[in-house]
Amino acid sequence: MLHKNLQEKWFKMSLAEQMGNIGSEVGRAARTQDQNSRQFWGAAERALELFDLTFMDSRWRGRLKEIGRAREVFCDAILGGKEYNSFLPDLERYFMQFAFLARSRVQI
Repeated sequence: MLHKNLQEKWFKMSLAEQMGNIGSEVGRAARTQDQNSRQFWGAAERALELFDLTFMDSRWRGRLKEIGRAREVFCDAILGGKEYNSFLPDLERYFMQFAFLARSRVQI
């Protein structure tokens, strides 16, 4: 586990906070994709770990399809976007909306 001792804190976050934090790693991956392979794959691995923690959060049982689709599109983007023509900068904009929502303290 890359994010040591995060699970307890993670499960106290709102969905918007969780998705916004995933978005931070998506943004890091987007910024390093063509420049630093080690940093890119590190950010991608951390994002996948955060997706997995979100899947484990029983509060989001009704949202698992949406969360799973976001993870699937993220995986497509980090592997070249061949399946869905997905790109990390587009995904970063998607996740940024959750970060804005989390900052506004609105719960979803």
